[in-house]
Amino acid sequence: MLKNTEKWSVADIQSFTFVVTQNCNLACKYCYETGKNNKSKMSKELAYKAADFLIDKCSSLSSVIIDFIGGEPLLEVDLIDEICDYIKFRLYEEGHHWFGNYEITLTTNGTLYDRPQVQKFIKKNQNMLAIGISLDGTKEKHDAQRVHIDGTGSYEDVVKNVPLWLSQFPDGGTKLTFSSSDLKYIKDSVIHVHDLGIKYSIANIVNEDVWEDGDEVIFEEQLKELADYMLQNNLETNYAGGFFNEMIGRPFDEERLKLNWCNCGENNLAVDNRGFLYPCIRFLP
Repeated sequence: MLKNTEKWSVADIQSFTFVVTQNCNLACKYCYETGKNNKSKMSKELAYKAADFLIDKCSSLSSVIIDFIGGEPLLEVDLIDEICDYIKFRLYEEGHHWFGNYEITLTTNGTLYDRPQVQKFIKKNQNMLAIGISLDGTKEKHDAQRVHIDGTGSYEDVVKNVPLWLSQFPDGGTKLTFSSSDLKYIKDSVIHVHDLGIKYSIANIVNEDVWEDGDEVIFEEQLKELADYMLQNNLETNYAGGFFNEMIGRPFDEERLKLNWCNCGENNLAVDNRGFLYPCIRFLP
């Protein structure tokens, strides 16, 4: 396939998310999706209809991000592969301006990454593909939250796949998520992810109301210690991190208040297994 070398303009991209399943092989304790099940799976027929809707009704923008999410999307990698093929063939046959100007994205918990059918999909689409793996940091931190259905930690199952993932996606990103019970691991976890060779990491906190009095003290102290470590060890400044933002603690100006926080409803659509459309996956029931 072609390789997209142009920089992407956020304002001129249509992002379309297929929620291919609400099933997951993990049971992360902080997950906002509390209704995980193995029944809410997208059919191929509905997926094709959604793809037709995307191409027929949403083609005004110059490029498209075809996104897949779950649950754990790689549980349905064969369906994802069929959807991508269907879209690519339609774009090619119609001489569509999105052909060669699209990106396929997905975020996975990483436990299934080395499976043959996953690797086949990656090899087939790698030049137009971006995959992120969720890794919460140190083994102690990760295994405290990101657990299998039986309650055992998933760290070893994920970290063994990191070298393979980075060999295929050297600029691949990871997301570290923190809640009240594990704020004390922020510094060590961000450092650990850095030491694994992951160049792009975003650390964020859960949005749900799980917080306790005193968490803000732990949070601030962890950031101070992390900042000191970064300065003392001359860490490269091209590593991303969601916590260090000059606007933290300050009010937004009037112009910023008029904007959506996450582009919700602005060139974004998500479709679920029933064919319902949403401006963001967080609106799914």
